[in-house]
Amino acid sequence: MPHTTITVPSGRDEEQLFYRRLDALGALGPDGFAPLFAAEGWSEVTGERRARGAGPRRGRGGSHGPLPVEDRLLRKRVVRDGQGGAPQPGQEVSVKVLGAMEDGGLVERDPRLSFVPGQGDAVQVGSGGRGARGAESPGSTASAPRPQALELGVPTMRAGEVCFFLAASPYGYGPAGREPDVPPEAPLLFEVTLLEVRDGPDPQRLPPAARLRLGAQKRERGNAHFARGDFAAALLSYRLALRALEGGGEERRDGAGADHGPAAPTEPREEEEEEELREQRVKCLNNCAAAARRLQRGAEALAAVEAALRLSPNNGTALLRRGQLLAEQGHDEEAARVLRRALELDPASKRELARQKNLKKQSDSGKGKRRDDGLSAAARKQRDSEIMQQKQKKADEKKEGAK
Repeated sequence: MPHTTITVPSGRDEEQLFYRRLDALGALGPDGFAPLFAAEGWSEVTGERRARGAGPRRGRGGSHGPLPVEDRLLRKRVVRDGQGGAPQPGQEVSVKVLGAMEDGGLVERDPRLSFVPGQGDAVQVGSGGRGARGAESPGSTASAPRPQALELGVPTMRAGEVCFFLAASPYGYGPAGREPDVPPEAPLLFEVTLLEVRDGPDPQRLPPAARLRLGAQKRERGNAHFARGDFAAALLSYRLALRALEGGGEERRDGAGADHGPAAPTEPREEEEEEELREQRVKCLNNCAAAARRLQRGAEALAAVEAALRLSPNNGTALLRRGQLLAEQGHDEEAARVLRRALELDPASKRELARQKNLKKQSDSGKGKRRDDGLSAAARKQRDSEIMQQKQKKADEKKEGAK
C-alpha cells in the first residue's frame, strides 16, 4: 500500500482548529456532551439497528461481522473524508489524536500514535503499578495505554480521514478514570487523523533487541488484561508476545508447534540477547498457562507449561503450575512428584500452595453451607430470626393461657 503524506498544522494552530470544531458541534455548551449522544449526523461504531435477519454491516473498510444492537456509547462523525485505504487485520496504523473532556480540558494530544488494532494495545487500565496475580511482570514498561475508543474506531477510517469519536466512559478510561486529569466515568471527545496504514512489524525481520521490546510490550498488555479479569484478551496478548519473541523463523512454543532451539549465536552480545529471549519466552508461556487455566482450558494450559519446561526444566513457576494442572486432571501421583520438585527448587511455592488450598477450602465450605438449605448467609439469618420470633410468640401465648 503506498504511503499517504498528510499535512499537519502547527501545535497551536491545530488546537485552535480543534476547539473551533468543538464549538461548531455544540460540544462546549452547558449540557456538555449529552446532546451529542442523541444527535443526528453521527454513526455508531459499537453497533447499529438492523432488521431481524439482516446481514453483517459493510463499512468503508469492507465487510464486518455482525455487530451488537446500537448502544450509542461510541459514535463517529466524519470531518474530512480520506482517500487512502482502510486498515486491514494485522496492519499497523499511525494516528494524530486530540481529546477533550466536557469542560473543554485537553486530556489527549499525540501527534503520532502507532499501534496495531485488534491486538489489545488499547486498554482501560494503567500499565504501571501492581501487577496481576498469576501473571509475571515484564522487565520494561510499554507505552501508556489508550482508550478503547481508538482501537474500535480507527479501523473504520481511511488513510487521510479526519473524524470525531464521541466515547462514553466504557470506551474511554472507564469507572476509574485516569489520574490526575480524567475523572471517573468521564465521557471524552476525540479528533483523530489517520496518518498512515502499513504492514505490521514482522518479528522474523527484527533484531533480537527489537523483539525483546515488542514482546515486553505485548506481555505487559496481557498483564493489564489479566488484572481486570479479561483472561481471553490476556491470552491473546501473551500469544502475540510469544510470536514476537520467537521470530527468526522459529515455530511456536505455546504447545501448538514443535520446539526447536534457536540458531547458535556467534557473538557474546547475541548470546546474551538469545538467553534473554529464552527467559522471556518461558515467562510468556507461564502467563499463557495462567490465563488458559482461568478460562478452564486445562489441556491448553498444560501444553504451555510443558513447553516452558522444555526451555527451562527447573523453572519453579512452570513446575508448580504443571503440578496443579495434573492434580486437577486426576493424575495425583505425578502431580505430587512434580509439586515436590517445585517446592525443592522454590520454597516460596509452599506459600502459594497453602494460599490456594485455603481459598479452595473456604469455597468448598461456602458451597456446602449453601447446599444445606439453598439459602445465602443473609437469608439464613432472616429465616432464623423469624423462627425465633414465632417461638417467642408461642411461648407468650402459652403464658397468657395459663393465667
